[in-house]
Amino acid sequence: MAWRDGRGELVVPGDEGRPEVRVPLEIAASYRARTKGLLGRTSLDGALLLSPANSIHTFRMRMPIDVAYLDRRLRVIAVRTMQPGRLGLPRVRARHVVESEAGAMAGWGVRSGVRVTVVTSPPDALP
Repeated sequence: MAWRDGRGELVVPGDEGRPEVRVPLEIAASYRARTKGLLGRTSLDGALLLSPANSIHTFRMRMPIDVAYLDRRLRVIAVRTMQPGRLGLPRVRARHVVESEAGAMAGWGVRSGVRVTVVTSPPDALP
């Protein structure tokens, strides 16, 4: 999957009586956008997709974050909460990384084994 920088939605399927969850998503696909990531932010409305990526760091970040590592089929390999100033180990099978404010992913139902969907917004729909 090849995305462009922009916006979209992260769709987490529902299970066990829980409805699907649609989360606002920023997509960082260019080198420049992936490098900037969440640096300097104090909050995030929704999530940030870094693609391609198989590891991240939280140096110079101002907040703890949840990190979900996704394989090529967008199945969650692992979810970790990282404090600022940490270096995440690379995940061999990971092709994409989703970041959010700490604690958000558990509320959305993002956990190992779940397959998420990314719905992109058309370029002319961006503000």
